[in-house]
Amino acid sequence: MKVGTDQPALFETSIRSLPLLHRGKVRDIYGVDEDKLLIVQTDRLSAFDVILPTPVPGKGRLLTALSSFWFEKLEHIVPNHLTYIAPESVVTEDERGQVTGRAFVVKRLRPLPIEAIVRGYVVGSGWKDYKKTGMICGIPLPAGLEEAGRIPGGALFTPSTKAAQGAHDENIPFAEAQKLLGEPLAAQVRDIALALYTQAADYAITKGIIIADTKFEFGQDQTGRLYLIDEALTPDSSRFWPAERYAPGRNPPSYDKQFVRDWLETQNWNKKAPAPALPPEVLAKTAEKYREALHRLVG
Repeated sequence: MKVGTDQPALFETSIRSLPLLHRGKVRDIYGVDEDKLLIVQTDRLSAFDVILPTPVPGKGRLLTALSSFWFEKLEHIVPNHLTYIAPESVVTEDERGQVTGRAFVVKRLRPLPIEAIVRGYVVGSGWKDYKKTGMICGIPLPAGLEEAGRIPGGALFTPSTKAAQGAHDENIPFAEAQKLLGEPLAAQVRDIALALYTQAADYAITKGIIIADTKFEFGQDQTGRLYLIDEALTPDSSRFWPAERYAPGRNPPSYDKQFVRDWLETQNWNKKAPAPALPPEVLAKTAEKYREALHRLVG
């Protein structure tokens, strides 16, 4: 699958034929009608929960292509929010350039108030938690695990709250998710999230990529049926590692915005808006990593 990144970057959409409902860190969401939304993946990039002023050319198209691949590959586990209506058909002719290759027309669903995080490896905030408590999000683990080591016994479901923009999501115990969702729905979300992660990780490893962890979002229709929404298994929502460079005991390089985070850590910046502009070489390296992940996984 070839996804070009040679077109001008799209930092923000300006679609006037539909009402703008929400501008997130990456996605702009418009109302199509009572049953459908238009979700446009821009080229915006966020780090440390702050939107950066410099977009990554083509990033939105790469995310759209990868999400589309996973939605189709995993729809036997849980239905997704796609309608397969062409985004170009719901905007005016002069607005089509803003949606081609980077948008979905999706069902209007009620998002669940949690993020479904699945961790297969002890890394990131999970590693910090484990070093301090011997647990990840309150789940006890055996002593002696290494950083980036595989979690014994299979992946963990560690839900989190959904924070407002600029704030940080907070991990919550499963019991709290049960209170928020009700016990049957919490169990359903947990089981589906683990099944999605497991099947995706099993596939990805055959393509030379380890999916260390990922985040899913779910929504419900009026009957209570559960759907996979938002995006799926992209470098924006997951930690992808090249299998050939993986070794327990250290955090491997990843196919995501780590180059951006590393550069920002060297800057005199308080991690609050406004963020510094990114230099061309950091942008180029980030775009290259996103492209490589898509190429490996999709071909």
